Order: sequence, then C-alpha cells, then structure tokens
Amino acid sequence: MSQKVKKAVVLVSGGLDSATVLAIAKQAGYQCFALSFDYGQRHRSELEAAAKVAEHLGANSHRTFVLDLAQFGGSALTDSSIEVPKHHEEGIPITYVPARNTVFLSIALAWAEVLGAYDIFIGVNAIDYSGYPDCRPEYIEAYQRMATLATKTGIEGHRIQISTPLLHLSKAEIIQRGVSLGLDYGLTLSCYDPSEQGLACGQCDSCRLRQEGFVEAGVNDPTKYVSH
Repeated sequence: MSQKVKKAVVLVSGGLDSATVLAIAKQAGYQCFALSFDYGQRHRSELEAAAKVAEHLGANSHRTFVLDLAQFGGSALTDSSIEVPKHHEEGIPITYVPARNTVFLSIALAWAEVLGAYDIFIGVNAIDYSGYPDCRPEYIEAYQRMATLATKTGIEGHRIQISTPLLHLSKAEIIQRGVSLGLDYGLTLSCYDPSEQGLACGQCDSCRLRQEGFVEAGVNDPTKYVSH
C-alpha cells in the first residue's frame, strides 16, 4: 500500500531563510506549494528571486498572492516616505511590517485547508534576526493554537502544523544546512533596499546579517552587491 503524499504550503519570500526552508521541506518528502506575497513592498526584486528559488527547488506550485499593505504603510518596506536605515536599530526596527506574519500565515492556512495540506513551513528565526515580534517562539506557539481552533481541519482532528525548522539556528547554521541540500544562494535576495537592477545594498540590517552569516559559515557569499 503506497504512503499518502504529504503536502505542505511553504512561504517563500525570495530571501535566504525561506529558500532554505523550501529545500528542507523538499528533502523531507513534501509536495511543496510555494506561496509568495506581493504586499506592496518597495521593490520587485525579491518576488523575482522567489520565482527563481521555487523553480530551482522544484516546487509543485508557486503562487504570488497580491495583498497591498502599502495602503496602510507604517514600515520602511512599504512606505517610500520612510527611509530604509543603513545601521542596526535597537528595539523593533522601522523595517517591521505591522502584523505581516500573522497576515501571511492566515492566507497560508486558508490555502492549506483547500489543498488538504497539514503542514505550513515558514522561515522565522529567533537567533540572528532583526527583533521582529512575529518571529518569536511564543508567537508561533500562540498562532498554532489559534490555527487549530479556527479551522474546519482542526475541528475535525487534523491539526495543521506550523513548522519552523530555522527557529533556533544561527544564520551560519542556516547557510550550512542550505549548502548541504544543494541550494544556490546566488538566486536569493535578502536586502531591504536593493538597486533597480536587483543588487543588494550591503548596508541594511538584513544584508549585514547575511554577510556575517556567510563569513561565520565559511561559505563564499554569492550575493551581488552594489559597489560602494
């Protein structure tokens, strides 16, 4: 008797972390349904990177959900009047997009129910990250409880698992894991403020964490940066 195929919705932003998560889910034998968001972010480069990553890793499907959070603004990533900081900020930085992961996970949860998928993978990390409140273990635990209560799937006894394989890994450990899975990090883009050509700025918090991760991992950084 053949084993039932496992399906998973995987959030893919185009960045280093989410690409690694997709590779992990694929290795674990899941049929991966990649989900990206056109949420009104200031640049299109990360969506182009997400499409490349999904194709590279052989996702069964890749959808880009349009959701214009720029209507609200309130973040340097969605409001062009707010400058992207090029230095580390204490506390919750201005690049935090209000309630972003809650919104994204809700859409992923809806698609998972339709697909009959019992797993959602998201690349949140609580070690080398920018201090966002929706990347913490307590947040994921709370969302997991809500997801079980709020869905037909959960009520019928089939819990949809929110999987966070990177939650307690350093950026270097994440990179090493991805390299071991054959992931081409040259396809990914982590920058908050890339050039019109899609080159990383090399100065924002996300670029800093990425650069430090490659150095610590002892892996060549394939990122294309703007020359300064």
